Amino acid sequence: MKKAFVSAEMDYEVAKELEQYLDIQYAEDRAILSVDDMKRMVADKDVLVTSYDPVTKEVIDAAPNLGMIVCTRATPVNVDTRYAAKKGIKVSYAVDRNSDSAAEFTMALMLSVSRKVSFAFRDLHNGIFVAEAMSNKESESVKRDVTWSTGTESPYVTYKGFQLKGHTVGIVGCGGIGRRVGALCHAFGCTVLGCDPFLTQDMLPDYIELLPLEELAERSDIITVHLKDSPATEKIMNAKIFKKMKKTAFLINTSRGAVIDEEALIQALRDGEIAGAGIDVFNSEPIASDHPYFEMGDRVVITPHIAGATWDAITNHTRQFVTDVKHYLAGEPLEYEYKQ
Repeated sequence: MKKAFVSAEMDYEVAKELEQYLDIQYAEDRAILSVDDMKRMVADKDVLVTSYDPVTKEVIDAAPNLGMIVCTRATPVNVDTRYAAKKGIKVSYAVDRNSDSAAEFTMALMLSVSRKVSFAFRDLHNGIFVAEAMSNKESESVKRDVTWSTGTESPYVTYKGFQLKGHTVGIVGCGGIGRRVGALCHAFGCTVLGCDPFLTQDMLPDYIELLPLEELAERSDIITVHLKDSPATEKIMNAKIFKKMKKTAFLINTSRGAVIDEEALIQALRDGEIAGAGIDVFNSEPIASDHPYFEMGDRVVITPHIAGATWDAITNHTRQFVTDVKHYLAGEPLEYEYKQ
């Protein structure tokens, strides 16, 4: 029976099927292993299933029997895929495993910034706009069905936002996640614009209008970015684009921090060139405790790179790697093979 080392997070109820075909050693904890640890763990293994551990040339050379590497990520950035291919090792990856999760989280950020959800929760939690904090006059209206005043001290005014329906969302990067976001925005009743140099209009649903980035920036009420980190995309969202955006517009990023010029975005927020942002990813992670985003008050919602973090994504990638490991053991083509 061939041997496998599995360090990836997984849905065990799905993965245990492989125990019929493989002698599996599971990682003892979820800490990312060092190169030396990996060399030791894979030395006699035929199959490796990992998420974040380094699978370098050195690790691959330490495993003479290794015939298959599974990386349970949308891009196997921790694997030396070129060297694996040179050695004849199959690489499987988890394409689209968390695309729905990331798209839904993008919508959550859109709603949070457009309707000021997180700021309202923060203030209530801090004792603002709760019954004992209201004046006598205002507390008279605190009944079963409260009707707030429309004065400047009313939450009805403080947290007034805008609905998504009838507004325009621009999607920068119309791949799997971007298109899912487009479908959700269309369902909300938004006008949907797209920008993607690798696509033509006939490759997209008819409700996404493909435009150059600058025109998209000028027309959008919300811009959401769904790009891979590459030399072509680095700081593609920069000062020039922010100046094109509406002063009432918001920027959402759940893709990679490097696609945004953070310094330019911070300046645009300070100068009021755009209204705000919802950011899940940063140039340097984890985000520093003194990052300028924390000074932005009600203009920025930030989260710690969790757009794809759902149990469903784990189940999805487990099903994918179980499928491909079975294909590999049967000598069949892989369904989720990563190719250069």
